[in-house]
Amino acid sequence: MKQALKAIQKISFWVVVLALLAYSIFPIYWMVVTSFRSTATITSDSGLWPQDPTFENFLGLNRLFNYSEQYMNSLIVATSVTVITMLICTLVAYAIARRNFKGRKTLTIALLFSYMFPPLLTLIPLYVYMVKAGLGDTLIALIIVELTVTMPLGIWMLWGFFKSMPFQLEEAAMIDGCSRLGAFVRIMLPLAKPGMITVAIFSFLISWNGYLAPTVMIESDSNKTLQMGLTAVSANMTSQWGLLMAACTMIVAPLVVGFLLLNRYFIQGLAGAGVKG
Repeated sequence: MKQALKAIQKISFWVVVLALLAYSIFPIYWMVVTSFRSTATITSDSGLWPQDPTFENFLGLNRLFNYSEQYMNSLIVATSVTVITMLICTLVAYAIARRNFKGRKTLTIALLFSYMFPPLLTLIPLYVYMVKAGLGDTLIALIIVELTVTMPLGIWMLWGFFKSMPFQLEEAAMIDGCSRLGAFVRIMLPLAKPGMITVAIFSFLISWNGYLAPTVMIESDSNKTLQMGLTAVSANMTSQWGLLMAACTMIVAPLVVGFLLLNRYFIQGLAGAGVKG
């Protein structure tokens, strides 16, 4: 009887897991498959793989809107935000976790306080400041605005990560002749790699998928991001599902590839950030 109950529990568990996987993965799979179908066969070809795969939808994106330039703009913004967030957040989080300095408590409270306000609340004031600074309608302004979202999150996550590391590691390195900077670079940074990669993934995800901030900060077509361009033309693509799916596939592709390559560090980073954060 007990063995039968265990078998039923095991089967039920795997049924639920497979159902969740199908629910989350199948729409993405269908999006990718549809992007390789021609316009004429989308409604007639219902197989799990297109009968005659074609790249015409991907090649036709530039004819519909300025896809290549907008893709590059999104990539520049997301990459810049990710790199800057990693550099600044690593240093600030380490200082908060390891050093006692004047204003440390105030800075910690300010980080918590920043989560109380939605990004929409600060967008208009930031837009006014950027215009007064001569940075209106520029990618630099957009990068700065996105940093106001990613940096508090990054500092908070890495702060918990650094707090979970024993102080003895640094002390042992400095006893052996390392400077504090040397101990930080040689000991702490390698140990913090999962947390840093987690912050990088979140930062890239937030800035890559950002739509509200670009809509407020960007006006000219040459500086529009991919999400802005796709939203602008999506109303005219209601019957062009192949083109729409191809555009969405290209948006999702770097996120999926990045997660598949870095998922091990991502899981470790989430676990480490929540240990003592």
